[in-house]
Order: sequence, then C-alpha cells, then structure tokens
Amino acid sequence: MFKNNTAKRFVVIGAGPAGLTTAYKILKEIPDAQVDIYEATGRIGGISATIEYNGNRIDIGGHRFFSKNKEVNDFWHSFMPLQGKGSKDDVILGTKKEFSSGGPDPEKTDIVMLIRDRVSRIFYRRKFFDYPISLKAQTFLNMGLVNSLFAGMSFLYSSIKKRKENSLEDFFINRFGKKLYSMFFENYTEKVWGVHPSKLSAVWGTQRVKELSVTAIIKEALAKLFNPNYKTKQTSLIEQFYYPKMGPGQLWTIVADKITETGGHIHYEQKVTGIILENNQVKGIKTHENYETIPCDFLLSTMPIRDLILAVNSGGREKAPNNITKIASELPYRDFITAGLLLKKLKLKNKTKIKTFQNIVPDCWIYIQELDVRIGRLQIFNNWSPYMVKNPENTVWIGLEYFCNEGDNLWNLSREDFINFAISELVKIDIICKEDVLDATQVKIEKAYPAYFGSYSEMGSIRNYINTIDNLYCLGRNGQHKYNNMDHSMLTAMKAIDLIKSGSSDKSAVWNVNTEEDYHERK
Repeated sequence: MFKNNTAKRFVVIGAGPAGLTTAYKILKEIPDAQVDIYEATGRIGGISATIEYNGNRIDIGGHRFFSKNKEVNDFWHSFMPLQGKGSKDDVILGTKKEFSSGGPDPEKTDIVMLIRDRVSRIFYRRKFFDYPISLKAQTFLNMGLVNSLFAGMSFLYSSIKKRKENSLEDFFINRFGKKLYSMFFENYTEKVWGVHPSKLSAVWGTQRVKELSVTAIIKEALAKLFNPNYKTKQTSLIEQFYYPKMGPGQLWTIVADKITETGGHIHYEQKVTGIILENNQVKGIKTHENYETIPCDFLLSTMPIRDLILAVNSGGREKAPNNITKIASELPYRDFITAGLLLKKLKLKNKTKIKTFQNIVPDCWIYIQELDVRIGRLQIFNNWSPYMVKNPENTVWIGLEYFCNEGDNLWNLSREDFINFAISELVKIDIICKEDVLDATQVKIEKAYPAYFGSYSEMGSIRNYINTIDNLYCLGRNGQHKYNNMDHSMLTAMKAIDLIKSGSSDKSAVWNVNTEEDYHERK
C-alpha cells in the first residue's frame, strides 16, 4: 500500500481532463498530499475547454459525455447530476426523454448534465448521408444506382480478399470496400491529417473506429428490424449522450474549483520548460517564469511528448538518449482552428422528422466531405445545448472546424481574413448566406491531435524510456501521443493514481487504456 511517512509532493502538468482528474483523485484518496498543477495557458479544460464569446459558447472539437466505464460516469455525475426535468428545447418542442428521478431542473439551475440526442451526418455532393453510413433507401438514392452497385461489389470483393493492414487505408478498405472508402474516408481523412491514409498507421482505426464496418451496419439494421427495443452496442452508433448545460468546460471549471477548495494549487500561464532527473527519478521541474527548481516526488504529465523530452533535455545534467530525443522531436501533430459564426438562419432545410428550434437541421456536427472546401466539420451549438446560445430561438450559433499545421498558410491568416475565408466556404457549398452572418470569432488550438505517421511508429521506444523513470507518468491524449477520447484520458489518470497508491512499478495499465478491442463496444 501507499506509504505516507511524509507528505508527498505531486506535480501535474496540464489542466485538461487528465490533469484535473489526476489532481482531484490525489487530493481525495492520498492523505496529506500536496498537489500543484502547472497549466501553460490561462484557461481550464485543455481541448475540452468552452470558449465564451459575446454570450455564445464554443465547444472546441465537440465532446459527447459517453462512457461504459462506471468510475468515469460516477466522476462526471458527482459534479453535475443528470437532469430531472426538460431543458428549454425539451419543453418547447415536447421532447420525451428518460429524465433522472429527482434530478435538477435545467431551467432553474446551471449545475446539471443534459441528455442530448446524437445526430451527426456526412455532407457530400451537397447531400446528407447518415453517419455512420446506413442502409436506408435515401443512402442509395443519394449515391445513385451506379455508385451503389460499385460499392456493393467492392465490399464483397474486400470481404473475400482481405488486405494486410499496414496502413489506415488498408483498415478502411477491409471494412467498407474500396468504393465506399474512396467516397467517404479517403479525402476526408487526408483533410483531417494532412497526409494520405496510406501513410497513416492502422492503429488509428483500431482505436477510433474499431468494430464499425459494413458488416456491423448490416447486423445493426437487421437487429433493429426484428427487435424494435434493440439497443446498439457500437459506440459509434450511440443515439444519446450526456452534456453539461454550458458546455464541457463548465464541468472542468467546477472540478478545478473543487481542487483549489481541497488544498490544491493551479498555476496558470506557467509552461514547464525543465524537468530535472537524477538516477532515473524526477527531482523537480522548472517553468519559463520560475528558474528555481520546484521539487516533486511524483510527476504526472499531460504535456505533448515532444515538449516533455525537450524539457528533460533542458532540465539538468541527466538527459534523454539521442535516439529518443530524435524520435520525440519528429512526432507529428495536427493543429486546429474554429471559426464561430452567429447567424440569423442556416440555408439548409430540415428534412428529417426531428423537431428543432427554427426547424434548423438537427445535427450536433456535420462532416463536410466536399472536395472544393477546406472545412472539415461543422458544429451547430444550438443542438448541443440551447444554453450554449444567447438567443437560441432567433439565432444559430455554429463552429467551422479546420485542421491545419501551425505556421502554414491557413494558420497564418489574420483573424479577419480567416473569418472571411470560412464564411466564403459555407456560402460556396450553399449552407449559409453571407448577409445572414451577425457576428464571428476565431479560436486556435496548438497540438490538438497527435498524429499517427512519421516517427509515431517508434513510440514504443519512447514509452520504454519513460517507463525507466520511476516517478514519471504520462497521461491523456498528448501525454501518450494517442488519440484518446475524454473518458480514456480520465482513465489514464485514474489508473496512474491507483498504481501509485499500490506501490506498483508496472505502468502498462496506464499505457494500455484505449487499446482493448472491445472497450467501447461491450460492457
């Protein structure tokens, strides 16, 4: 068990979901622990932050609160209980949901988790397709007879002649066939990552798509046909999720407040630039504003691996081996820009049976597959939560998501030029009219997505090196250079603290989060 002869000093790098979960769990479960979080920015939540602009809120990247892990769900609901009565749109539209008995009323309190319907579709050739692709008649009508026939033959061929999965391209073709891959995966994936799927590791597919395939879609369709009460076991197909009333950042701000109330300290705008090692132990850290060594007994890092190794090499005499330094310096990342647009209305018409304010399309987000624009996804914040929008009855608040590289032409555009560019793209594909734009803003996020190409194939060497540093734990998305969901990031934190408490030196349970084949698919 954890021995507490003296107070233990814990340093946590990063105030995102993994870092905040780490700090809270330490303070709650380890007596007399001293906890300090060093956050490079001035905000809480990392990529799960919520940005407010003129009374409207942006969810960076879109965060569905869904997990089949009880500890994660219990954590969320300990801070924000599930709604017991209808939210603003539930009441006005007469939406029927299974509310929590005795739960709070969203119209009377802000500390509440909403139950939201998940709708997301693909926008391709100026038409909507279900996401994931369904077997509805409309799908085949939108594709056209020739494309539908080729897609069917291509899938049958790929089912018989499987590829060795050396790349993400192989992964997708094995599950969908070459025709569907070329229509719905190839170009969009290249838009997101900046490289062709043939250059990306198949590991990304196993972590993000897993068992989803045409075969899985057929099974789901048949199950629903013969059993109206059937509930999917496929994460990619869930129909409802939880969501904080004011966006994901609201929950993480509440967690941060609880940490400080419990005795923890959060140091904002303090980038860790030095990590001091002695005999495979972290002895302390340095920040860019504090050249004194800040001592610690345990270091739990969510900072990008590239920056972590750089900090080790800048910290003191003991440095990372040359090969580890080289691999880390070449790890690729994808950066992210969101344009927030406030509109009078969308040009898109709601042709679904789902009721919404102003009869806007019901999607939480839309995957933009059009080849003649650079936008990757479109979020409609009204549908995430009506409370994300200052005036949801009369305006539409959307987020245009762009994937880019820091320093490229898109990243370097001025705020005004970028917003004008984003508006012109939605006008081009007939989603909005320019004269309906009422207000706009821009949010940039560096290293939003750890990428699965380049020196990523040698991540095992970095992992092995980090494991030799007894009191260093790497957590979360960037901390492990793994495309973790929010609940996965939280689980890495939970497992790390469990290991520290038990005195175990085996960190494999932390690294293995989000590698189990059936984690998301089955309880």
